[in-house]
Amino acid sequence: MSDFLSAQTRTETDSIGSVEIPASAYWGVHTARAHENFPIARRPISVYPDFIRAFACVKQAAARANLEIGALDEQRVTLIDRACEEIKTGMLHDQFVVGVVQGGAGTSTNMNANEVITNRALELAGHAKGDYAFINPNDHTNRSQSTNDTYPTAIKIALAFSLGSLLDELALLADSFAAKGREFSHIIKVGRTQLQDAVPMTLGQEFNAFAVTLREDIERLREAVSLLGEVNMGATAIGTGINAPRGYKEAVIRHLRDITGLELVTAGDLVESTSDTGVFITFSGALKRSALKLSKISNDLRLLSSGPQAGFGEINLPARQAGSSIMPGKVNPVIPEAVSQVAYSVAGADVTVSMAVEAGQLQLNAFEPIIAHSLFQSITWLERACQTLRVNCVDGITANEQRLEDTVSRSVTVITALAPVIGYAAAAKLAKEALATNEKVSELVVSRGLLDQAQLDDILQPQKLAGLAPETGTIEIIDGTAPEKLEDGEE
Repeated sequence: MSDFLSAQTRTETDSIGSVEIPASAYWGVHTARAHENFPIARRPISVYPDFIRAFACVKQAAARANLEIGALDEQRVTLIDRACEEIKTGMLHDQFVVGVVQGGAGTSTNMNANEVITNRALELAGHAKGDYAFINPNDHTNRSQSTNDTYPTAIKIALAFSLGSLLDELALLADSFAAKGREFSHIIKVGRTQLQDAVPMTLGQEFNAFAVTLREDIERLREAVSLLGEVNMGATAIGTGINAPRGYKEAVIRHLRDITGLELVTAGDLVESTSDTGVFITFSGALKRSALKLSKISNDLRLLSSGPQAGFGEINLPARQAGSSIMPGKVNPVIPEAVSQVAYSVAGADVTVSMAVEAGQLQLNAFEPIIAHSLFQSITWLERACQTLRVNCVDGITANEQRLEDTVSRSVTVITALAPVIGYAAAAKLAKEALATNEKVSELVVSRGLLDQAQLDDILQPQKLAGLAPETGTIEIIDGTAPEKLEDGEE
């Protein structure tokens, strides 16, 4: 922001009056006024580089379409095109200085883009910044356009760009959980429902389930982003296409597809498309779903690693930092805690998006800036959360195998596997006795003569307990007697 303190200035004028602009700045009078009016978030739109890149794509496509239909000359279009290409590669992003929270339905952002592109194009042509008689932000860079079609289109393109990185991180995180699932596939443990002991499973199954749920979310997010492909370029102010020459609508979408590589289509009803922002609710909901499932997984990791002496203590999370300023040696699950906090922020952002979508009136939603900010921040934070959970936590998790083995050996939940053989009532009675006496269920079953050791060992094979073995071919028992084996030909 050093440009605001520059001693050398140029004068730019709009319908309100004149403003002194730092001579080195690529933005102009509209951006200057917005910067003064919206010192709210103290975060410029440049914090979302995909948004800036998307805007450059939109302006580049518009310029090419205007050339194709004869609305702009080749010299100006070439210069505008070159400036957009540079911005797409990351140049001049520091010149996008308007705040992420702004009034005006995104006009400040659109004009920030128009001014930066124009002044860079002027510079490329050997003209001074602010020489708008040659290339004008409104008359040339914004030709055939309105904020009301360029802004929502840029948001949708930027979300598609940004989501790619998030999906990559989710996939890597899912792979890490799957790898742990394979590593822990031999370790039997007690499952839990409602925080109470349930039937046995493997630690590998538990971790593989984390991988599966994340991969399901990847598919849901891909479905959500496909809905963003419908855009309203050519709608201009309210969807009627005023000031957009004949042929522009068809040309700009074709160029925009070529430039972005996205499957974009023009909305069938541009008036409806300009006023409707419902697609952002769907997209936000998919982000929230993914975030809350990440938080659930993080909470499970915290529970499984709780202790290390007085908790579950089934797994060990990597020690990342000292956990207390007063309790020596304490280490906390700081990475899962941070991930859950990101999830809470995403859930809150979803509420913001929902309220902003509902608040649109008549032919335009004026609150798209907060929709854009909420969605971009959610994607950015989720991507980073996935990365730190994978790198700083999941990849370093180890299992406390001895503790898990001891827990399974004393768990009364194995009685569930015996209930079809000895009957539910007898099994419940044994479970109650085992809990009262602290004896092992397996020992009680044998001592009562309900099963011999060989039968017991067969039923309580770890693979069978965890559902890893094929069907055993035994008749279902409902009267408490031992099963009969099927003979050949019997049904």
